[in-house]
Amino acid sequence: MHVCVVGLGYVGLPAAALLAGAGLSVTGVDVNPVVLAALARGQVTIQEPGLPEVVATSVAAGQLCGAAAPVPADAFILAVPTPVRGLAHKRADLAAIEAAARAVAPLLRPGNLVVLESTAPPGTTERVLRPLLEQGSGLVAGQDFWLAHCPERVLPGRILDELVNTDRVIGGIDTGSAAAARDLYATFVRAGMFLTDATTAELVKLMENTNRDVNIALANEFALVAEHLGVNVWEAIDLANRHPRVQFLRPGPGVGGHCIAVDPWFVVNAAPGFTPLIAAGRAVNDGMPRHVADLVADALGGLSGRTVLALGLTYKADVDDLRESPAAGVITHLRHEGATVRTHDAMVEDGTPVADLAAGADCLLLLVDHAAYRDLEPVALAPRMARRLAVDTRNFLPLAPWTAAGFSVVRLGDGRSR
Repeated sequence: MHVCVVGLGYVGLPAAALLAGAGLSVTGVDVNPVVLAALARGQVTIQEPGLPEVVATSVAAGQLCGAAAPVPADAFILAVPTPVRGLAHKRADLAAIEAAARAVAPLLRPGNLVVLESTAPPGTTERVLRPLLEQGSGLVAGQDFWLAHCPERVLPGRILDELVNTDRVIGGIDTGSAAAARDLYATFVRAGMFLTDATTAELVKLMENTNRDVNIALANEFALVAEHLGVNVWEAIDLANRHPRVQFLRPGPGVGGHCIAVDPWFVVNAAPGFTPLIAAGRAVNDGMPRHVADLVADALGGLSGRTVLALGLTYKADVDDLRESPAAGVITHLRHEGATVRTHDAMVEDGTPVADLAAGADCLLLLVDHAAYRDLEPVALAPRMARRLAVDTRNFLPLAPWTAAGFSVVRLGDGRSR
């Protein structure tokens, strides 16, 4: 069986490698020549545990190769980006799905399978993808070829494991399409596979990420409440979570990544009259970068002429993914108010020591709790800084050594530290 995977990003490339490892012949398609050149060498351009080895093995065995455009195949998997565009009214940009559909359609033959893995607004498979495929091929979905949606449900840093061991929801435009997609994924998925219709599968993926977003917004809102009341939200969350039916998530400088910060908008736009809670959660999380910048400004007595060292640029800890990272918003606000911002990220930077970047800085701002930052030595940083101030947005820096080194530590959500 020959599979053509369109899009070799954080989901497409691991899926292609696993399919190849299962013995299928796989062509991976991407518009980025850097990605294709790396794949030809058996290498990868993204950091993900285990992925370099799986890709190298599959390429060396001749099971996986790259191409700049889709090729004829038995099955096509579309794993292309679906970002949001706009400021006040964010909407899904389906241009990549549409382009992939137009490229695949002329190649379709009776008996082929097309699976959309990209997260998309409800109805995309039926109302956007299906017409493009049918018009471009002259075939009828569900009659001449199979069409399904099988959204990824993976966590960066554990993608390979979760692609194999996490239950899959497979939605077909009809039962035959869902069954055909299930048979393809059964080549490497070891978890359960649950069949439904395409629109339900699209909604399920959005529900999962919206659940996280709304609950993070609740934690962030309580962080603001705690600052107003003069209490420590981190202590309050720890105590509240001791209730057997309560589980607060952690507050922070915002929500990022290509899923949780994006997918709720797909739901809001699909049903604007029924989603005030989801929209409010998005507003809370989108407002956190501004609030963090204000925390720094308050602690410094203003930002004009100040130098801030921001630690962490990725959207979450211990990944190299910068997509939709709230750190970027914080830094933009700081610079807009006149601060000079130096940046460091333990996952993506060139290795410049934090101590060198801290020289003459007025504030150290922790935005991402990368494990590498546990090794920071406040005693070594203190004499190099113009002012001994640390602002911690993740409750990550241990207070005792930092205060012993003379630092004032301001924590997001801690009204006692302000």
